[in-house]
Amino acid sequence: MSAQNLKSEQSAAMTRWWQLALAMIAMMAASSPQYVWALFVPPLQAKLGVTLSALQVTFALFSICQCGLGPMHGYFAEKFTPRQFAAMGGALVGASWILSSYVVELPWLYITYGVLSGIGTGMIYVATVELVSLWFPQRRGFAIGMVAGSYGFGAVITTFPIDASIRASGYQQTLLIYGLVLGIVSILVALGMRHPPIDPARQQREDLAETKFAKRNYTSAEMLRTPIFWLMFVMMSMMATGGLMVISQIGAFARDFGIGKDTLVLGMAALPLALTIDRVANGLTRPFFGWVSDRIGREHTMTVAFLLEGVAILFMLIFGRNPVWFVMLSGFIFFGWGEIYSLFPAIQGDLFGQKHAANNFGFLLVATAVGSILGGPLAALLFEQSHSWTLVFSIVSGLDILTAILALVVLKPMRRRFLEGDALQSDLAASLL
Repeated sequence: MSAQNLKSEQSAAMTRWWQLALAMIAMMAASSPQYVWALFVPPLQAKLGVTLSALQVTFALFSICQCGLGPMHGYFAEKFTPRQFAAMGGALVGASWILSSYVVELPWLYITYGVLSGIGTGMIYVATVELVSLWFPQRRGFAIGMVAGSYGFGAVITTFPIDASIRASGYQQTLLIYGLVLGIVSILVALGMRHPPIDPARQQREDLAETKFAKRNYTSAEMLRTPIFWLMFVMMSMMATGGLMVISQIGAFARDFGIGKDTLVLGMAALPLALTIDRVANGLTRPFFGWVSDRIGREHTMTVAFLLEGVAILFMLIFGRNPVWFVMLSGFIFFGWGEIYSLFPAIQGDLFGQKHAANNFGFLLVATAVGSILGGPLAALLFEQSHSWTLVFSIVSGLDILTAILALVVLKPMRRRFLEGDALQSDLAASLL
């Protein structure tokens, strides 16, 4: 390799890592609306005078607009550059919190925090995934895992400051100030994003390398006609329910478990400490279990991780009234949950190829919206009707354990048959040519 080519390769490598860093920062900024929502629930419920289930519709709308509109986000992302799409998303996230600070009626909160914030966060998610997929074509799993992990633990930076701000100045002032901060950071970071230079010969080599599992690249329409996609969709919906139930309800069930604002663990308030540990666990689990799945297989990894969450949720029901156990078990719950955003995209790429991976994952991401409805307002409604968290936690734990069994008993053999049939069709088509 000539000195000029070597220098060019080194420059491209440096740029690639800078683009990954920008994508990670954007995802960290975009994570707060989802992961600190629980801190706003008690003061919003008191201010607006509404039931918990009615207020949690906001969270369900957020997830529906963030994930349920994934196919729409994927479609429009192709019409803009990642820079433009992420900047627009950041502006929406910031504006949503600023507008929410002035809300005095619940329907308006649905629009500002639920719809606008959900759409903006979804735009940033899709834009950054597309960006790192382009810059790391042969290491997509690693790059997407790092980005997804950044979204998982991004709120670590803001959880304690936002909690302190709510205590000192009230939730309205907090929404206003942090809305400005998150919006400005997201837009500035987005302005540094750009596509990699096009090298058709290199791209062709990378595409061939990426199809070592799937023998061809499936479009979204082709993928939607396969039974294995719908099995994964159901499994992801079931798993999403548990984590999103804890994210949206942790403030409510902590109060019922006797974990109040004055409850301390290691000299720190128990709830924000739990939320901080949750974010770290939720971020670390995504690249960790992605790495594990490369070595022991996707389905085996799913079984281990999903069982971990199911058992942790069951133990939370039994031991969660102890502040130390409450904090520790919430971390285990998220360490067994957050990896769905690395394992499911990975196995989807194995099955359907990488060429349309972003758009294809947009359809699978709709499962998160389903989980947000089950784990948000419906879980809250079930609690209000039963006056106990026992039934809610038992159902969620059962869904996790059932999904772990499905991964090993149903998904693994179905995936093997799918790839064998795909290879047979590919060989037949090649022979005809």
